[in-house]
Amino acid sequence: MAFISFIGRVLFVSVFILSAYQEFNEFGTDGGPAAKALRPKFNVLSKHVATHTGFEIPHVEMKHLILGAIVLKGLGSLLFIFGSSLGAYLLLLHQAVASPVLYDFYNYDLDKKEFAQLFFKFSQNLALLGALFFFIGLKNSMPRRSSSSSKKKAPKAKAN
Repeated sequence: MAFISFIGRVLFVSVFILSAYQEFNEFGTDGGPAAKALRPKFNVLSKHVATHTGFEIPHVEMKHLILGAIVLKGLGSLLFIFGSSLGAYLLLLHQAVASPVLYDFYNYDLDKKEFAQLFFKFSQNLALLGALFFFIGLKNSMPRRSSSSSKKKAPKAKAN
């Protein structure tokens, strides 16, 4: 049963690993196409935050954000594969921060084609987020194993 659970975690995390691998291969010196696609979305987010809160987000290099996303996905995936809750929390952090920025369907009208595409991708990421919450909840609800050396069971008496 543990092997099946391990394979399930590997299959789930493959989404994050393949994404991080692709971003890493395209990274280059400027962050690659991911940085170019993120810049306008980050600018819109900065304007929204400044307008609604009065707080101005400092200038950030897009290649640093992309590198941070690669590290979060890579490290979180490796830890998650081996059943660590920390890995799930890292992936959860990435999904919670990146999804609303990358899939900004709320900036488009309902009848636009971009709205449907971005909303669909956002919904997929919400499903991944839900699966991570489920894993964390399941991990926290399971009782911890006590050390087997301190509690040895007495051998059962044989009935004649």
